[in-house]
Amino acid sequence: MEEMIGVIFTLTLMAFALAMDAFSVGLGMGMYKLRLRQILKIGITIGFFHVWMPLLGMIAGKFLSEKFGAFATYVGGGLLLILGVQMIWSGFKKEESSLITPVGWGLLLFGFSVSLDSFSVGLTLGIYGAKTFIVLTCFGITATVLTWFGLLIGRKVQGWLGSYSEALGGSILLAFGIKLLFG
Repeated sequence: MEEMIGVIFTLTLMAFALAMDAFSVGLGMGMYKLRLRQILKIGITIGFFHVWMPLLGMIAGKFLSEKFGAFATYVGGGLLLILGVQMIWSGFKKEESSLITPVGWGLLLFGFSVSLDSFSVGLTLGIYGAKTFIVLTCFGITATVLTWFGLLIGRKVQGWLGSYSEALGGSILLAFGIKLLFG
């Protein structure tokens, strides 16, 4: 039981790190007048993508671990390192990105773009043989809730956390990558 709680805590922390980009973009998007119904729909869409992308990654990761064994483990740890550094870098870059309208195809594109990193982490978790249901539940719920928080806070406040939240998420993934490679 204690081990299961540790696994859930670790996966939730990882899901938190991955969902920080959705939170960041949600902060900016929330500054535009969105109805609560739109916010609900956006959060559910992001949660959906944060379930399917890591699932696809886990399937690919399980295949790789069966074929390449220990080498795949190093690849998985390396992916987390690269992803963490990239998130930290983009969190501190002062680049204005164009806003994707959160309706129709724009919403699907938004959901896909903020969950791409979940595929890489899913790949790593698949290599390590993580429990699929627990991973997907943690990732989906965390992404949905953080997206809602970002959108709602963005409605009230005008960008006080912004890019630093993505850098925080990158730091968490970087730490996991180091732990997997050297721990």
